[in-house]
Amino acid sequence: MRWSLHIARIAGIDVKIHVTFFLLLLFYGFFFYGQGGAPAAVSAVVFILLVFLCVLLHEFGHAIAAKKFGIHTPDITLLPIGGVARLERMPEKPYEELIVAIAGPLVNVVIAALLWPFVSFPISPAVLEKFSAGLVAQIFLANLMLVFFNLIPAFPMDGGRILRALLAMRLDYARATGIAASIGQALAFTGGLIGLLIGKPLLVLVAIFVFFGAQNEAAHAEMRAISNGLRVCDAMVTRFEALPRQATLNAAIEAILHTSQRDFPVVNENGDVVGIITIDSLKPAIERTGADTPLVEVMRTDVPAVDEAMFFDRAFQIMQQANTPMLPVLDRQRRLIGLFTPENVGEFMMIQSALSSAPRRRAAVPPPLPRSTQA
Repeated sequence: MRWSLHIARIAGIDVKIHVTFFLLLLFYGFFFYGQGGAPAAVSAVVFILLVFLCVLLHEFGHAIAAKKFGIHTPDITLLPIGGVARLERMPEKPYEELIVAIAGPLVNVVIAALLWPFVSFPISPAVLEKFSAGLVAQIFLANLMLVFFNLIPAFPMDGGRILRALLAMRLDYARATGIAASIGQALAFTGGLIGLLIGKPLLVLVAIFVFFGAQNEAAHAEMRAISNGLRVCDAMVTRFEALPRQATLNAAIEAILHTSQRDFPVVNENGDVVGIITIDSLKPAIERTGADTPLVEVMRTDVPAVDEAMFFDRAFQIMQQANTPMLPVLDRQRRLIGLFTPENVGEFMMIQSALSSAPRRRAAVPPPLPRSTQA
């Protein structure tokens, strides 16, 4: 995820913090400084850091469970709204997804159970706003709230994935996702309406986040159902132009004007991909450095290449995560043979959807030939 800072590597998993997370710390620090001075500000920041430590452990719960099924987690990113464990692929079987999804909330249950003996009861949610009530009680209640929030049956929370996994044990994957997404959107709409009525803008924002998260999950499931078993080579662009690494931005301008391409792979003398140049980055690069600037000085070098035999939906997921308009496609000899682009993906999915819904016609049976007769 872009704008993320790498802070550690634990058990082969990169731990990152998005820069907006520090804005959250500043907000809480300044807000509580106005409420009770420096001690209140420090207590608030420490509380937030400990809560996000629990969130990090939650995400490691998902990662460890996924590893049991041979699914690697490249990185975990902490955001102001929570954490994201980026799995290299989604579990293929419903029971696998169920275990991976439930593993995260179970970590918070364990943390709350360990803190239980040190908490004075009764306890109320107001503890989260009164730092004098005790840090242990706050962390205990925060973990219970993390469990409750994550088990709401709505994407992208764990509860939505748990519901989808249970439904997928009886229904096909796309149908199960559609039902789970509809339930999630209904809950989001209800929560957003309540937030508006009681004047809670944060609840409205969460509802919007959940609504569109469910929508995206349903669209991805539909794509996965349509593209089931298809590979990158089935949808890649095979007629394309590549630019040499020694070329300048002028060459990219010429290529854009004389071809239908908008984005170009950049290759070295051996034909190996060393980066890409996109039409969106071209104008600011020219304004900043001039049209005679070599491509190697302004091209993107963080775009991954995909194998032609990779499953279609996995490549699409990589393209979204890399936030790139194009993925170079390589063959077994690591030679550039195609491009995987959103435009081509959209066209391919439209055709596949039309083909899957088209009525199947039975082959016409020719009429029998007349028998020959003898005079």
